[in-house]
Amino acid sequence: MVSEPWLSADDIAGHLGVTKDTVYAWIVEKDMPAHKVGRLWKFQATEVDQWVRSGAASSTEDARPG
Repeated sequence: MVSEPWLSADDIAGHLGVTKDTVYAWIVEKDMPAHKVGRLWKFQATEVDQWVRSGAASSTEDARPG
């Protein structure tokens, strides 16, 4: 079995079609699955894809009134 490669924040942002700033915000605000390796955040695409499918990325529980 081949292990899945670890992706950088740039890689996962491109995978999802969002900015790297959005990825970092989602780690903090929406509990996006990420793993800290030294000073870098690393991601597994299958974990992130499952997180997106679960609806966590579109959750509005932290929406602030305008």
